[in-house]
Amino acid sequence: MKATLLLKERLVVDAQSFAAALIWQVPHPVPGSTHLFKYSLAYIVRTVCVLRYDNERGKGDHRHIGDVETPYVFTTPEQLLADFWSDVDQWRAST
Repeated sequence: MKATLLLKERLVVDAQSFAAALIWQVPHPVPGSTHLFKYSLAYIVRTVCVLRYDNERGKGDHRHIGDVETPYVFTTPEQLLADFWSDVDQWRAST
């Protein structure tokens, strides 16, 4: 089985920012993760990535908010998107 692309989108949030999302279903967990998804979600403001969720090989599930990296507990792609957009809303409210 090959990886299956589930989501690939770029959404303009406002004149200064956009969000990009990629979610793949993979045949085997990415090393460091225990589920069958590979993902990268980013919120970019004025060409700077200020928020990112990903499960890069060897690191497992985590998120970056500004310069701070913290573990992320992945449950489902739907919850991942909900958590990401919640963080985007919080970021926008705080700036």
